[in-house]
Amino acid sequence: MFTSVAELVASAQTQGLPISEIMIREEMERFQESREQVWERMGENLDAMDRAVAKGSTGEGVFSATGLTGGEAALLRDYRETHVSLSGDTMLEAVQAAMATNEVNASMGVICATPTAGSSGTLPGVLAALKRRIDLDRDGQIRFLFTAGAFGLVTANNAMIAGATGGCQAEVGSASAMGAAAAVEAAGGDPVACAEAFAIAMSNLLGLVCDPVAGLVELPCVKRNAIGAGNALIAADIALSGGSNKIPADEVIEAMRKVGRSLPASLRETGIGGLAGTPTGQRFRKTIFGQEE
Repeated sequence: MFTSVAELVASAQTQGLPISEIMIREEMERFQESREQVWERMGENLDAMDRAVAKGSTGEGVFSATGLTGGEAALLRDYRETHVSLSGDTMLEAVQAAMATNEVNASMGVICATPTAGSSGTLPGVLAALKRRIDLDRDGQIRFLFTAGAFGLVTANNAMIAGATGGCQAEVGSASAMGAAAAVEAAGGDPVACAEAFAIAMSNLLGLVCDPVAGLVELPCVKRNAIGAGNALIAADIALSGGSNKIPADEVIEAMRKVGRSLPASLRETGIGGLAGTPTGQRFRKTIFGQEE
């Protein structure tokens, strides 16, 4: 069992294995299951992600019962078909997949929490880009999820992954960092580069507060997953180019934990501060829950 990113990377280097393989063997030992069983279960997670992306991207998309979110992944799909985008189509495909997933979550549909429901769109967004850009096949996509899971495990054990305990930096920030690390391995990067990408992505979102309007995982959560996916791809590219975060991944995780602990309760998923506390945010809350709320 690895307890830090440094141990994870060292284990991969010592054994000459990719991080995904370290995680697969960890899962086999932990659950006393065969490789086929562990692999099949992760494949089911991948299928759930793909179904959510498809559902949120089809027709007019899906809408939440509150009306706060929905249909914008479908708008992006149409925009991509009719316009030359400013950020490039691969990036927008990632954004569309991320938003589609979180719109499905907001509409009470089925998603795969990675690591939470509120951050469920980030990894599918990164995967959508990798499928297009480097032709990542199903086996590669499953390995991507094992790599992401390894980094997520370290983050959860040493800090936090929930907005309620550490702000959105712990939720979308963690998902983005997990996606960045996994994208590096998928693109052929070594374990050291994976850790650098993780550190860069998490550093970029350090301090991000959790301020859901009306306390609902909709606004700004859907679009923050879009940013999480884009940030992951950028961090992965920087690491693959040889760039370094300078601050090691484990120290970034510890910094995230300390920042999360120092955030006031109003900025930790209570729906009180940040955007939730703006006049418009408060008006939405009253419209949804009534004046008494």
